[in-house]
Amino acid sequence: MPEFVTLETAADHPGVGTIKLHRPPMNALNRQVQDELVAAAHEANMRDDIKAVVVYGGPKVFAAGADIKEMVDMSAADMTKVARTLQRGLGAISEITKPTVAAITGYALGGGLEVALGADRRIAGDNAKLGVPEILLGVIPGGGGTQRLARLVGPARAKDMVFTGRFVGAEEALAIGLVDEVVAPDEVYNAALAWAGKFAGGAAVALAAAKAAIDEGLDTDLETGLKIEAHLFASLFATDDRAIGMASFIENGPGKAEFTGK
Repeated sequence: MPEFVTLETAADHPGVGTIKLHRPPMNALNRQVQDELVAAAHEANMRDDIKAVVVYGGPKVFAAGADIKEMVDMSAADMTKVARTLQRGLGAISEITKPTVAAITGYALGGGLEVALGADRRIAGDNAKLGVPEILLGVIPGGGGTQRLARLVGPARAKDMVFTGRFVGAEEALAIGLVDEVVAPDEVYNAALAWAGKFAGGAAVALAAAKAAIDEGLDTDLETGLKIEAHLFASLFATDDRAIGMASFIENGPGKAEFTGK
């Protein structure tokens, strides 16, 4: 049984799974937490009853970073052996093919922010502090931070955050696109559930295709991206949801289809 990371569902939010971090006091992301994140992400992907995922660190803190005590005595050779495993653990949320949202309260720093960067959307409390302060330890972000952060906010803003290690408040994070919504701290989780809940009855295969088209297209040139889009678009014509959605549109107008997720 997992000790620090759980995947939960609630009857009042059908179709939404919550991956919850619980390693008091600051949700330090040691190797066990990273492994449990990978397992929770895999389970969320495999379960048909889960259509969207919230990742949440609790009401006080999202995650304050990797567990430095595990790294302090490591050599370059030691880290070379595990660096890609570290990236996979902290980037586990990005492997979920369903809509994902990070619900950020308090600190999301270093590896904690890297976990949140793997989500499709980020909702933060107005008390949140986000940053990649690894430079203050003499290293750089190693869990995907240099890559996902630059793709999200642009290279200049990413370099400012990485070079200085400074903390970014919620309003600045919203202004630069690091988070997508700012709410009161006690509303963060509910806001994330509300967003994820929009997809509980959605066309699951089409949502996965949309996510793949955008994510894979961003990693290549426009022409290749258009080919990816065309392939995924055409493939959806083999799904039940496509037939249901188009028939419903013709008969009843948009937004009334009852999808099966197949």
